[in-house]
Amino acid sequence: MKEKKKLSLPAWIVIALVAGIVLGLICYFAGIADFTTNYLKPIGTIFVNLLKFIVVPVVLFSMIVGILDMGDLKKVGSVGWKTVVYFLVTTAIACVIGLLFAKIFEGAGWFPTLALEEGAVWEKATSANFMDTLVGIFPSNMWQAFFDANMLQVIVIALFFGGCILAAGEKGKLVADFVGSAYAVIEKLMNFVISLSPIGVFTMMAWVVATQGPSIIGALGIVIGCAYIGYVVHAVLVYSLSAKIFAHINPLKFFKGAFAAMAFAFTSTSSAATLPVSKDCAHELGSDDDIASFVLPLGATINMDGTAIYQCVATVFLAALCGINLSLGQMITVVVTATLASIGTAGVSGAGMIMLAMVLTQIGVPVDMIMIIYGVDRLFDMGRTCLNVTGDISCSLCVTEWEKNKAAKKAAKA
Repeated sequence: MKEKKKLSLPAWIVIALVAGIVLGLICYFAGIADFTTNYLKPIGTIFVNLLKFIVVPVVLFSMIVGILDMGDLKKVGSVGWKTVVYFLVTTAIACVIGLLFAKIFEGAGWFPTLALEEGAVWEKATSANFMDTLVGIFPSNMWQAFFDANMLQVIVIALFFGGCILAAGEKGKLVADFVGSAYAVIEKLMNFVISLSPIGVFTMMAWVVATQGPSIIGALGIVIGCAYIGYVVHAVLVYSLSAKIFAHINPLKFFKGAFAAMAFAFTSTSSAATLPVSKDCAHELGSDDDIASFVLPLGATINMDGTAIYQCVATVFLAALCGINLSLGQMITVVVTATLASIGTAGVSGAGMIMLAMVLTQIGVPVDMIMIIYGVDRLFDMGRTCLNVTGDISCSLCVTEWEKNKAAKKAAKA
């Protein structure tokens, strides 16, 4: 007897999204939106609370593990730091591009504001200037940072502990083993919480549509379009131009050579699964095999340009829904948080939602809003994974050329 094929989690999320929209529309036109507010939203709130509960341990332990895994960077010397700097710089640029397009869409009035029940208000995000943000990054009390879920401080704590565990060498091995074991447990807990996401999507989507009407559905289509414009602009302006400037490869040739990996990543939504195809594409475009073998797996772990654009667009969109206009200081906080977080959370299953929750927490936007956008996360994920893989290939080509130039200079001096 043939065993029935189980539906994947993304499939269940899509089903939950559609079911939530249908139920929400029925309640909206029947005039019984109170049913969703009283009985469905509380269930969605439970899921959001679980999401908030795991954000701090996931970010803390995943970042420390990511830093410990990069202990091998010392062995590869210049290739390692060039790769990491390339990824961090392009991630910061991706954040700026995402924020720019999101603010353009918001300024054009394409991101709506949710209508609230009489007397209800969203907590407004607090404004901050750059120096306040800079000072606020460094914690005076580690436990307070965890208690307040101050994600910038949690990231800094993870960076300090990860670096010091590496510096301690053999004496730090016990702590490194503890962190690895703790992260394995946290990952199981996170997978459990993520598995409940169809329930959260269904209940929150039904509540939002029932209370806001059909207009919210069109807004989701607009925010997806905004993110994809950001993806395309980043791929053209950053990846193809860096390949042209540093690796001397024509942009058309670059995209043609990387197309197979881009298509595979778009459909699989997995940078890790795309690695064999990425290596073939990088080799065909002229990357050294040993450099590609180092850069591409590392990129699958820490290169999050697509996710960075998604986070910035989603953050501005969700803030706009709440009637919150982000200040310059808060936008800088988004860029810093997303860029620093890229070092450790990219390889985590469900990282997009975890990181978005982290960014929303940091700037004071209600995390409940995440469920509005999570139902269509698969559509975002296809584009952002495609962009991430494109960046990995571009980086391998640039690093190859930089290493060739370095070798040529050494040979000329000899």
